[in-house]
Amino acid sequence: GLLTRLQTSASTIPTLSMSRSHSQSIPSSLWKLGRLNHVAIAVPDLEKAQALYKDVLGARVSETVALPEHGVYTVFVELGNTKLELLHPLGEKSPISSFLQKNKTGGMHHICIEVDDIKAAVTELKEKKIRVLSEEPKIGAHGKPVIFLHPKDCHGVLVELEQA
Repeated sequence: GLLTRLQTSASTIPTLSMSRSHSQSIPSSLWKLGRLNHVAIAVPDLEKAQALYKDVLGARVSETVALPEHGVYTVFVELGNTKLELLHPLGEKSPISSFLQKNKTGGMHHICIEVDDIKAAVTELKEKKIRVLSEEPKIGAHGKPVIFLHPKDCHGVLVELEQA
């Protein structure tokens, strides 16, 4: 039956493995990539977006917090395994304003991944020619140091690293 066919086809799928000698040649980093902290979504209407997640989808939604140093209003939507961050422009120089000019209905803005040592991560990534968008980490929405990596160096995705 179906189970036998699945077991047979699963046994023919090649598996990826590294030989012991190859894995030992990879230099160990002084820092480790952690879990996905959040996916950020730029929204043209913050109240409508909050209502969608809270009233229609039934999620727990935080209060709106202004982060003038980042030029955004932010709201967090709690999910079982991560969060969504709703971003709305704050001030004329907000990076979200220019994003929304190109994407009128909003859209995914960045992903945030935790790291256990943000300073070591930044040092090593710079050595590997990954551009960071500020010289030093800034304090982010969770009160922890964050830094953004250039999307052109991350396959078109704006990546935020946050100190775990």
